[in-house]
Amino acid sequence: MSKETRIDRRFAKLKRDGRPGLVTFVTAGDPDFVTSKKILLGLPQAGADVIELGMPFSDPMADGPAIQAASLRALKSGQKMRDTLALVAEFRKTDNDTPIVLMGYYNPIYVYPGPAFLADAVAAGVDGLIVVDLPPEADDELCIPAAQAGLNFIRLATPTTDAKRLPTVLRNTSGFLYYVSITGITGAAAPDVNSVHTQVRRIKAATALPVAVGFGVKSPDQAKALGEVADAVVVGSALVGAIEKSLGADGRSTSKTVPAVLDLVGSLAAALRAA
Repeated sequence: MSKETRIDRRFAKLKRDGRPGLVTFVTAGDPDFVTSKKILLGLPQAGADVIELGMPFSDPMADGPAIQAASLRALKSGQKMRDTLALVAEFRKTDNDTPIVLMGYYNPIYVYPGPAFLADAVAAGVDGLIVVDLPPEADDELCIPAAQAGLNFIRLATPTTDAKRLPTVLRNTSGFLYYVSITGITGAAAPDVNSVHTQVRRIKAATALPVAVGFGVKSPDQAKALGEVADAVVVGSALVGAIEKSLGADGRSTSKTVPAVLDLVGSLAAALRAA
């Protein structure tokens, strides 16, 4: 794709500002549509530079317990793919600058079906996709059509992505590359900062794309340490964990739910601005 996207513009601004970005992940519809909308609308002002919005799915491959629970809360509240796109459309009524990337799995897109999903995603104001279970060998299925529709298709690289595999991962990837800092599921372990620095430098030698680092980042200090080498740091499990801890005994949101997420985003953003 050749047209500049919101994601391209945001990473260019971060580079001009000389600081790493904060990518925040929350699950659409967690714990319910109204609360999820309040969180989403508040993220940019709290310090999020890019927003990843999880597409709730019952059978994830890469998600740890915290994000699995977030998906189940959203599904239990009745969240469907059309509701997720409606959330993005609501966000775009007040924010036309902050990039939104939908992250999840192929099944809900396949059954939408795919061509209609891409058209509706673009109309809603989505900027990019991360589809965890679609490998580069299946680019004709969704990646290429998404790029033709004007969406960035962001690929994951992991500690096991060696020099032979990396060019295949980078092929057709746009917007940024997401480096998974641990071997395992989200939130399962803390990243080894020295190892991540080495791996990110290796990846940066192979691509001009910005590199965002995520999986296992929970604290402002961790974010700051990773931000010394990455173009952006992704935080997800800690944010959905903050939602879970704020819920009432009945599992519903409370007056603490939205502030719990936005306050944590604020502390993470402040740490990255000091990196």
